[in-house]
Amino acid sequence: MSILDKWKTGLAKTSKATFGQIATFFGATQITEATWDELEAILVQADLGVETSLAVIASLQESVYNQGLTRADELREAMRRELRSRLDTPPAVDFSGQPTIILVVGVNGSGKTTTIAKLGKRYADEGKRVILGAADTYRAAAVDQLQVWADRLDLPVIAGQAGGDAGAVAYDTVQAAVNRKADLALIDTAGRLHTRFNLMEELKKVYRVTSKALPGAPHHIWLVMDATTGQNAMQQARAFKEAVNVTGIVLAKLDSSARGGMAFAIQRELGLPIFFAGLGEKPSDLTPFDPDAFIAGIMDGAG
Repeated sequence: MSILDKWKTGLAKTSKATFGQIATFFGATQITEATWDELEAILVQADLGVETSLAVIASLQESVYNQGLTRADELREAMRRELRSRLDTPPAVDFSGQPTIILVVGVNGSGKTTTIAKLGKRYADEGKRVILGAADTYRAAAVDQLQVWADRLDLPVIAGQAGGDAGAVAYDTVQAAVNRKADLALIDTAGRLHTRFNLMEELKKVYRVTSKALPGAPHHIWLVMDATTGQNAMQQARAFKEAVNVTGIVLAKLDSSARGGMAFAIQRELGLPIFFAGLGEKPSDLTPFDPDAFIAGIMDGAG
């Protein structure tokens, strides 16, 4: 399966549901005030967020005025270009740190622990020496879950006791990565709600401990966001960004979302690169984010 086909298959639910409404919308009708109201409703429903949706509408209205467009079907390509302009191509991940330490954060149920295992598999397949850190000691099942994944993928994992000191596990993971001359350490952290002050403070502690274990660490802090939660996840994301200086996003469960527009809201409201997207259950389905393939995937149902 080609990369583009993988994206179209992974985004089938989105293109058939919310964005699929655009197929009907982009018929051979005249552009009227009702056109803009209907399009705005579709975009908001698709989880672009109100601000982004209004900005897209304003830009399309300007295109209509400047280019003299009169029919809704003429808007299709203008819409495709406008959406693409609102997504940045993510930069290459910097692995200059030896070892490179990536702290992975997110709320319970976001797919964080599974994402870490898939990232470990991807980078190990690229020839990197990878070590995993099970610092989500708050939830016993998370340690077991990462251990099962690590065994299945043949990756070493540093784990502590359930309910133990998450900071100590993070410290031990960094030290093990240094001593074993690993290229990369991926550290799981306890899934926490942004409203739980004590848990966010513990996350800050894990952040500080990794810095003590290795100057300059963590080199990256990636927030795993569940694409099916839509706009509800944005407030959580802002809290994580404020607490530990999140540097990038992994958009999990994108294949399960019937909306899919969250990528646009992330770019506008958080200003963070989306490094990976989850397009299925298999480790190979965690795919580097490709804005062009993403646009093609969601617009496919629009014709």
